[in-house]
Amino acid sequence: MTLLDDAARVRANAHAPYSGFKVGAALRAGSGQVYVGCNVENVAYPEGTCAEAGAIAAMVAAGETEIAEMAVIADCPDPVTPCGGCRQKLAEFGHPNLPVTMATTRGARITMTLAELLPGAFGATHMKD
Repeated sequence: MTLLDDAARVRANAHAPYSGFKVGAALRAGSGQVYVGCNVENVAYPEGTCAEAGAIAAMVAAGETEIAEMAVIADCPDPVTPCGGCRQKLAEFGHPNLPVTMATTRGARITMTLAELLPGAFGATHMKD
């Protein structure tokens, strides 16, 4: 089973009654363990949690802090990219060459590095004196 398969499987659990836009995400941590997440909306729309953020939270809750690979899938015409906030979350736990595979439920896919998705990322080095 691939990360994209895991993302597609968890996408079915997304709670998206307001937008109807279900997203699934799966990441492989530095240990090799896979963590998944799906978007979760609530009535105070657009408040909610992105699929990528859910997978990252599951990884951190398990005590891990390194993302080695990420996959995201949604039912849309073109591969879905992580939102800006999720790109920053990926930068917190990933490296510039982190591969992010983005896909549609119809089979289209593209893989980009985190550096390509978030050039000039704000990082911990910016916080040093």
